Amino acid sequence: MKKLITILIFSLLMISATEYRPTANFHPTIEGTWELVSFYNYEDGVTPSDTLLIADGYRQIKMYYNGKVMWTRYVPNDSVEWFGYGSYETTDSTLTEKLEYMSASMRKITNSDMLWDMELLLEKDRYSQIFTDEEGNRINSENYKRLD
Repeated sequence: MKKLITILIFSLLMISATEYRPTANFHPTIEGTWELVSFYNYEDGVTPSDTLLIADGYRQIKMYYNGKVMWTRYVPNDSVEWFGYGSYETTDSTLTEKLEYMSASMRKITNSDMLWDMELLLEKDRYSQIFTDEEGNRINSENYKRLD
C-alpha cells in the first residue's frame, strides 16, 4: 500500500511539474521560393472575373528571405530580360516591395519610386499579391505556389 501511495504521489508531482504548452496557431510566412501559376482579373473590384493560367514555358520565380526579394521571369522566344532585386515588408494583409536593382526592361515600366504596395493573401503553400487602384478596388493579382 505504501508503494502505491508513493507511486501515486510521485506521479501527481511529475504531472504538476509538467509545463502545458498549447499548440500554437500556424502563421504562414512569405519567406521562401515561389512560382507564379496564374493571374486573376477583377471586374467589380472584389471577386475575380477570370483566371489566366501561365503559358507553356513561361516561368516567374520570386524569392523572399530576411527582408529581401528577388525575382526573375523567363518568357520563351523573347530576348527581353525581366528581373529585379530589393527589399520587402509584410503585414497580415499587405505586401510592399521596393526594388533597388532591375533589368532595363523593368526600369522602363517602373514607377518613379520603384515601390509597390499590394494586398496580400497568404496561406501555407500559396499566396496572391493583389494590385489595387487609388480607391482600394482590386484590379488584378499574381498567384503563386510555394516551391521551397
